[in-house]
Amino acid sequence: MIQFREKDIQKQLLQPKKSLNLKMKMILLIGLLIFSVAVLMGIFLNYFLENTLKSQLGEQAISVAETVALNPAIAAAFEAEDPAAIIQPLISPIQRSIDAEFIVVGNAEEIRYSHPNPEKVRKRMIGEDNERALLQGETYLSEAAGSLGNSMRAKVPIYSGDEIIGVVSVGFLAEDIQTTISSYNQEIWMMLVILSSVGLAAAIGIATYIKRSLHGLEPEEISHLLFQKETILQSTHEGIIAVNAKGQITLLNQMAQRLLFDGDVSVNKLIGEPIDRVLPDSDLPHILETSESRYDKERFFGKHTVYVNSGPIYYEDRMVGAVSTFRSKTEIDQLTKELTQVKQYANALRAQTHEFSNKLYTISGLVHLDKKEDVLDFIQMEKDVQQDAIRQLIDKVSDPLVSGILLGKIHQASEQHIQLDINPESRLKTPLTEVQRQALLSAIGNLVDNAFDAVKLKSGTNQNVSLYFTDMGEDILFEIDDSGDGIPPAHAIHLFETGFTSKNGKDRGYGLSTVAQLVHRADGELYLEESELGGACFVVSLPKKEIRT
Repeated sequence: MIQFREKDIQKQLLQPKKSLNLKMKMILLIGLLIFSVAVLMGIFLNYFLENTLKSQLGEQAISVAETVALNPAIAAAFEAEDPAAIIQPLISPIQRSIDAEFIVVGNAEEIRYSHPNPEKVRKRMIGEDNERALLQGETYLSEAAGSLGNSMRAKVPIYSGDEIIGVVSVGFLAEDIQTTISSYNQEIWMMLVILSSVGLAAAIGIATYIKRSLHGLEPEEISHLLFQKETILQSTHEGIIAVNAKGQITLLNQMAQRLLFDGDVSVNKLIGEPIDRVLPDSDLPHILETSESRYDKERFFGKHTVYVNSGPIYYEDRMVGAVSTFRSKTEIDQLTKELTQVKQYANALRAQTHEFSNKLYTISGLVHLDKKEDVLDFIQMEKDVQQDAIRQLIDKVSDPLVSGILLGKIHQASEQHIQLDINPESRLKTPLTEVQRQALLSAIGNLVDNAFDAVKLKSGTNQNVSLYFTDMGEDILFEIDDSGDGIPPAHAIHLFETGFTSKNGKDRGYGLSTVAQLVHRADGELYLEESELGGACFVVSLPKKEIRT
């Protein structure tokens, strides 16, 4: 089980600490962003508000001026002896109702007939911007300095029939417009300041949350950790493949790609794929269902036999996925050949200890009986028997590893008081390829061990295992027969399926399936025959192949 916790993650990096950490950077950057957006928004709203207000006031001024210009009473008053006396009382209430700074009515000579200041009535209009209305009959807005100051004013001609007889000027002082705009702007900027403050507080909260989610690590440290993790992952000599809780591949290193797919499939194409589709024989789906780890399982993937260790991945007591590691069986076998031979010799010595202890007692008894010549004869006889057995096995089998494992099985059988007979006609002189050697070693080891287990379950003294091998024909044949209880027909059809077993205990059912895979990889066959000893008889058949040097 692999488990990660926040308290297990420690910052032990060689990278120098930065003067400005991630939290402060985020606060400053987000604050700068908010400040920039607020300033741009304020400038835009100020510009938009000013244009909108001026446009609305201009439209209002033109609308009022047109209404006044089209008033028949105004046009008729121009014919009176004193037009100002009639027009001034008509204009004053209109001006107060629209809150305009002024409404001035003038004749064609620009003489005022109305004005907010009665003293300026009957005097000439100021601004010099009436020509377009009086001469061309246009309706327009203008900005000019009048008697009341700078103002925005609407100009509309007054007609009597087709003749232009005067002009109406409706205005709003620029100072009043700016005061109104400033009042609105103050509220806008106040709101933007409040929003910016809220945004800055949110930025501090977000930065704190992200910093905590990253376990207090800085971006440079995260980058360094990622580089370390990727380097370690790709340089490790074990294949690693991991899946998430949905069974999708999330991680795959180069060694796993080589061992499982012979390097033919791109890693990027495998990421995100369901594991049960990519590797149907993988233990990972079972791990996700049961949360049970599996260790040192022998599997066959592609062209490689591997040992697999699998287990769940937990985060904060919740299973978030599973991981398997793979190690090439061939490489392990190469590293452990010498150890295997040492163990075989150790097993042989252990078995011989019991046997020779009895022989030593025999020699001791003969010495006490003063049978010196019998002692010498007995010692010479035992020496000849041992050397003859070893010499015959070495002479019959040319491959040292195969002869070594056979010798080890002979001593193992002797230690367990099992009668292991090797047919005197057996011989194996044909050179083996590496694939054939691996298949034979696995077959002899697994099948002979299974035969030993089978005969030990049978009561009585009939615990016999027979071994015969030959390369006389076109194929190399190995036959392992035992006197056990045999294999029921119902079990025989599932015998070479992965995970199937008739034995008790966990993590069984992989030996025969692995042997079958290795034999098929060597273009051979593994099958079950009728036993002459009454138990099970397995036959391994491998075609002879020419070895190129």
